[in-house]
Amino acid sequence: MRKPKLFCNFVSKVFTLTMKHFFSCFLLLISISLFAQRANTRDYVSLELIPDHADWIYKTGESVTIQVTPKLHYAGMAGQNIHYSWGPEIRPAEIEKDLVTGKNGSLTLQLKGSKVPGFKKLTVTTEYDGKTYTNWINIAFEPENIRPTVPMPDDFRTFWNEEIARARKTPLEPLFTLHPELCTGTYDVWEVRFQNMQKGQYLYGAMCTPKGVNPADTTATKKYPVLIIWPGAGVKPHPGDGSYFPAKGVITLEMGVHGIPTMERQEWYTALGQGALAGYPTLGMDDRSTYYYKKIFAGTVRTVDLLMEMPCIDKDRIGCFGGSQGGALSIVNAGLDPRIKCAGIAYPAMCELAGEYRGRVGGWPHLWTGGKPDYKQIQKQEGYKTAASIEIIQEQKVKTLDYYDVVNFARLVTCPVWFQIGYNDHVCCPTSTFSAYNVMTCPKELFTPLDCGHWQYPEHREKRADWLFEQIMK
Repeated sequence: MRKPKLFCNFVSKVFTLTMKHFFSCFLLLISISLFAQRANTRDYVSLELIPDHADWIYKTGESVTIQVTPKLHYAGMAGQNIHYSWGPEIRPAEIEKDLVTGKNGSLTLQLKGSKVPGFKKLTVTTEYDGKTYTNWINIAFEPENIRPTVPMPDDFRTFWNEEIARARKTPLEPLFTLHPELCTGTYDVWEVRFQNMQKGQYLYGAMCTPKGVNPADTTATKKYPVLIIWPGAGVKPHPGDGSYFPAKGVITLEMGVHGIPTMERQEWYTALGQGALAGYPTLGMDDRSTYYYKKIFAGTVRTVDLLMEMPCIDKDRIGCFGGSQGGALSIVNAGLDPRIKCAGIAYPAMCELAGEYRGRVGGWPHLWTGGKPDYKQIQKQEGYKTAASIEIIQEQKVKTLDYYDVVNFARLVTCPVWFQIGYNDHVCCPTSTFSAYNVMTCPKELFTPLDCGHWQYPEHREKRADWLFEQIMK
């Protein structure tokens, strides 16, 4: 006997609601489980390092006192063996010693300060139950007085003006492709492609627009602010970021920089990162005209060129932000292009690129981690011609990098910037990033979460987002 249609619809709705309820509960259980796993990340034994200056800042030449307390179950560990080293960040230690904690579970270190502005790093290790535990702290010495080692080439502006003018001879020919599978109820996701420095050489990005906004619409009358998101180092997908701004009426454009599509499968990027693009920060470094980053830096301006051609973009409200390599590109973008209204910068890479070569700490990618080669030693071992040849090659690389050092772009920035430096960052060392911040003459706001390494707390990402929104809407 055929069942009434009304009854069938009722059963279907009940089944659907039941499955939705089950699926929601299943997702909730997974979320709780993942949260519990993320929350349980604290080391079994912790090493508490407390300097006698709460802001971690000292005068040059001033000695430093740091209390070291290994803790188990939040209590100090008496009689615990401690090994420590002290010296310039990511450089060989000046002193190393083994000590034992006292009855109170702590010990106090008296450490020699720095004669020059910069940072010194204390690294402490201890062993317990067969495992080694480590912590470190970077102490600042007059960071406001850190000055760069990199000179600005006399023709720095001319070189980049000519490269940008050359790039602009190539038409952008943009293409916008909607990705419905990535769209949500509040924003749409578009893959963007346009030509960069020559015909057939593309840049790709993912644009998140408020729901229903079509970036390819040449008849659009409503204007939206836009924030360019510059990526950190590596070869990876960039599917767009609509987490905060599109709901507030701000378009985001998350850019890739390698001239490859941004929405492929992860294994595609892994293969490129381990193959054709392996070691890309060193490619073409022998000449300023062939260095890999030339098309990337010029591409920051071309990206703004694209936005200026789009009817839906408010041309007076274009900003950018990023961290690490993305922080570097935000400085480059703002330095090369006065159309950038504001920049949110976090622990920028590529500051003091030849810092180690010039005898001081440099930033990522740390091209001379061992410092300047000992050419006299090379001459003794391999002969004068070999030593001279190596020196010529190395000096040429240094000259190339001066045209790409982010410190020199920082000198050109005129828009307001929000600048984060984590004192405990050993990837983009604070000595290198302060070199960039200190030469900036634009309106600037420094944010220094002391214990941050090469990362941000969620609260700090929110702080930067709020600052960017306030600036872009002015």
